[in-house]
Amino acid sequence: MKKIETLKAGLIGAVATMIATPAFARTVELKEAGAALWVFAAIGAIIVLLQLIPAAILFFSFIGTTISTALKKEKVAPEEAMVPVAEPVVVKR
Repeated sequence: MKKIETLKAGLIGAVATMIATPAFARTVELKEAGAALWVFAAIGAIIVLLQLIPAAILFFSFIGTTISTALKKEKVAPEEAMVPVAEPVVVKR
């Protein structure tokens, strides 16, 4: 029952959108656009371009992490640093 109501609501929304679209369709004329439109567009473009900086930082850090993980070789400890057996140490007081 709930599924049918959801489908009905979706159908009504789609039909309303198709009916209302021609009412809002008109040509866009920039002759009468004031300075506020251009200021708004310029500020919007600057904000969008500023978002590219952290996006580029994240992108290249992910690329670097992926490459370093893929090409990582196992580090082999030198033989001098390896202790084969534990030896007791005498502590004097």
